[in-house]
Amino acid sequence: MWFTAILNKLLAAPVAHLMLAAGQTPADPVHPIPNYMGMEILAILIILAMAMVLKSRLSVENPGAFQLLMEEVVTFARSTAEEIIGHDGLRYTALLGTLFITVLVCNVMGLVPTLETPTGHIQVTLGFSVAAFLYYNYHGVRHHGVLGYLKHLSGPMLALAVIMFPIEVIGNVGRLLSLSVRLYANMYVGDILDRVFTGLVPIGVPVIFDALHLFVSLLQAYIFMLLPAIYLSMALMEEH
Repeated sequence: MWFTAILNKLLAAPVAHLMLAAGQTPADPVHPIPNYMGMEILAILIILAMAMVLKSRLSVENPGAFQLLMEEVVTFARSTAEEIIGHDGLRYTALLGTLFITVLVCNVMGLVPTLETPTGHIQVTLGFSVAAFLYYNYHGVRHHGVLGYLKHLSGPMLALAVIMFPIEVIGNVGRLLSLSVRLYANMYVGDILDRVFTGLVPIGVPVIFDALHLFVSLLQAYIFMLLPAIYLSMALMEEH
């Protein structure tokens, strides 16, 4: 990928040194940055550029189409948070909206010629999932306190804590794997199908699969926002 080639040309030496310092030997010291990481960095740069353009064009009297679109995204994320988490959902709108936008941009990058879908790599989806996992558990601890959150994970009955606590811990780890594998599998398979059928029938068929790719991208971005919201509501839930 051209963008990854640029990154490796500019940053290969310092990245290779950092990997060696961390005890990791790069497979290719000349090209230590893999394509999925290059695409993820590009996605972040695209989002930052979008934010800068949006900020420069903010208007109350005459909002542009891009501002209206972003307002709809924020409203959608806020309503999702408030519906699932409750009246305190506004506090978590920023993270949930960021997850939605970041995952969506990563998902649709594969539709652009010369680019690929970074979420078609488990390393990327696992990174997003770890961020969501740490976030909802952090807020669970913040809300209940350390001992209170451990008690929350142990269930409402102390007699069943020995059984419930391991189940809850395993369930939390399962959420981490579920988030990462679901997104990865859908985008990876979508990319393969797109390449295979485009190669077999290069006229007409690519449009159909590109539309399907866009639909799956939107759906998976929504799911990746929805599930952390559900996990947050469970982490913040009060025992009765």
